[in-house]
Amino acid sequence: MRGTLNRQLSSFLLFLLLAHPGASCAQEAGPAAGNPSAVSSVPLEDWSTLSLAGSHLQAERPVPGGKADLPQFTRELLQVKWREGDPIDLYVIRPKGVAKPPVILYLYGYPSETDRFRDDGYCVRVTANGFAAVGFVSALDGHRYHSRPMKEWFVSELQEALGSTVHDVQMILNFLSTRDDLDLSRVGMFGEGSGATIALLAAATDPRIKAIDLLDPWGDWPDWMRDSTVIPDNERRNYLKPEFLQKVAGLDPVQWLPQLKDQRVRIQHVMDDTATPKAAKDRIDSVAPASATVVRYDDNMRLFDAAAGGRIFEWVKAQLRSAPPPSPAAAILQKVTTAPPAREAGHND
Repeated sequence: MRGTLNRQLSSFLLFLLLAHPGASCAQEAGPAAGNPSAVSSVPLEDWSTLSLAGSHLQAERPVPGGKADLPQFTRELLQVKWREGDPIDLYVIRPKGVAKPPVILYLYGYPSETDRFRDDGYCVRVTANGFAAVGFVSALDGHRYHSRPMKEWFVSELQEALGSTVHDVQMILNFLSTRDDLDLSRVGMFGEGSGATIALLAAATDPRIKAIDLLDPWGDWPDWMRDSTVIPDNERRNYLKPEFLQKVAGLDPVQWLPQLKDQRVRIQHVMDDTATPKAAKDRIDSVAPASATVVRYDDNMRLFDAAAGGRIFEWVKAQLRSAPPPSPAAAILQKVTTAPPAREAGHND
């Protein structure tokens, strides 16, 4: 796993809390209609733009992958697909006794897998108080990373990883809107790490997303590339080149965050998590809209104590319960520094 020991330890604590105790065009379209020997020059997808406008992604019929029916929730696994060779495992988790629950998308940071979405305790927490949870992993991560040389990974192909996953969010919402058992007028998104970055970018282009909760978002690419411990030192120079930074500049959260004035936004930083360096954290906070809530935790233990037991998921749920827009008052900055209280063994989110 890439990154330093500090990042690994932070990721472990975060896992305990949240889960359980290039070229702009993605690929070319197929042969032109009526001329099997011709290859269309129309790009299937433009990774440099957030919107699906101009893209030609076509969703195939979802493939059922099984369903679990438990006393508090149902969990449905579907395989959705709109790119050749890139099927996505999509988990739709619904609370019992709610006809059309609001929807919260969950996207965790690189590297991550789908294991947490199969954990019954996690599913109880994310569906508590009548909310549906929809989980998946980013492009170039988990089961979606395959058939690539090892030198091509999430950061080296950052434009593809971010751009295509922002498109995935919109395609997933399009799919969910065809169902009659979810309330797509109330959609939120919880993201962590690179998943938080994608949540922010998706909200900037898709007004269906009403609230976003961003935990340790990546961003401010020049500072992030220079100091993030996600990047191996022997590769860092590749990502500080002007041509690389220019390629991902249009996908930098600091460009889009100020425009999120109609959505509810919370930004949470764990200050000793060096995946996003302090300079980048400061820059992200400096451009947050006035209505955003910014929370800083000294370390992962402070986060654990403030948000365990499922409390970390309650903020975005609360935003979807209330209809009025956020107040234009100054941004709220909280700094959590209180001593951690005693915890019982096995206590988690």
